[in-house]
Amino acid sequence: MVCLLIVINNNKKRRVYVLEAFQYKVILVFCTALGMMLGASLIGSLAALLAKEPPVTTMLKLAREIKIWAVAAALGGTFSFLEVLESGLFEGEVRAMIKQLCFVVSAIAGTQVGYYFLLVLVGDKG
Repeated sequence: MVCLLIVINNNKKRRVYVLEAFQYKVILVFCTALGMMLGASLIGSLAALLAKEPPVTTMLKLAREIKIWAVAAALGGTFSFLEVLESGLFEGEVRAMIKQLCFVVSAIAGTQVGYYFLLVLVGDKG
């Protein structure tokens, strides 16, 4: 079982928080999706600079187009996700299905936060 240990020093008090494997995975999926959105959009906009195109327009276009791929990549591919959903629906493993749905929501939230961050960065009302 993978656990993440977080140590926070506040006012000379040391607090230790232990995240279970599920919580760790939710955070990992969120940050992976967020990183893919920001990285792909920012690095992709460099191509627009080289081609003498408007980089902001290209960055926002890439951000809109890459959302679904960022979700799929953050989940680690779609086949394992579909297998767990199948076992949840047809074999009655509801807990595994709920976990997978939480991972999907976390990935979608990561892409949305990345997209809104880019909108704020360029000053677009979106």
